[in-house]
Amino acid sequence: MYDVGTREWTLALVAQGRSLNSVSKQTGISRAAIRSWQTRLDPLDRGVPCPKCSEAPTAIEDPSSYAYLLGLYLGDGCISAGKRGVYSLRIACADAWPGLIEACAEAVQIARPDNKVSRVPSAGCQYVTSFSKHWPCLFPQHGPGKKHDRRIALEPWQQQIVDSHPWEFIRGLFHSDGCRIANWATRMVRGERKRYEYPRYFFTNKSDGIRKLYSDTLTAVGVEWTTLTRGGKPYNISVARRASVALMDAHVGPKY
Repeated sequence: MYDVGTREWTLALVAQGRSLNSVSKQTGISRAAIRSWQTRLDPLDRGVPCPKCSEAPTAIEDPSSYAYLLGLYLGDGCISAGKRGVYSLRIACADAWPGLIEACAEAVQIARPDNKVSRVPSAGCQYVTSFSKHWPCLFPQHGPGKKHDRRIALEPWQQQIVDSHPWEFIRGLFHSDGCRIANWATRMVRGERKRYEYPRYFFTNKSDGIRKLYSDTLTAVGVEWTTLTRGGKPYNISVARRASVALMDAHVGPKY
């Protein structure tokens, strides 16, 4: 009666921690059906082997897209274990940025082209979601607890991809946890105080490791940055110098 896409979307709602009863009321699908899908639904990786856990590991087929998806995952993504060795990748994308939602869904689809990508609505956002047995292979940063409470570092093969595609990685991180704003300040000009505005990029993340990955990659592409604190702790990475903002505008730009 229900296609695989509907079943995956329904299980993604359950994976958010919602009760079977609430999901049943929203979808009109019986709790018995949802409960049965939790044990018998096994999305298959039908035609594309995992490049990392196969007998002969291979390089990521589209490293540019992967670098972008890696940034999105580190910022607003999570991987949850399901039944029978299947994992769900979920990346939260704000409804305010429909272009970002499209770009995220495309990157997830490229990473596992034989797996369906769903968009699960939530308050103010959509969760771009896909099921696969191999998400932990592609994102070994997966682990228990919040990212900012544990060490986050790239594997050598991931670092090679970031080194080759730094702007895509920066763009993914920025699309998750960044913003471009018009900042302002005042200064004295010939004895008169005048206000002036200038663009500024911010990246906000509690994880020391993720902020370091972002700032190290900025340095690698020639972008100057500073660290701002909140409550005495490092919290924001700011890019405000004119030449560096111009680089960010050329390669990243505001969200859309």
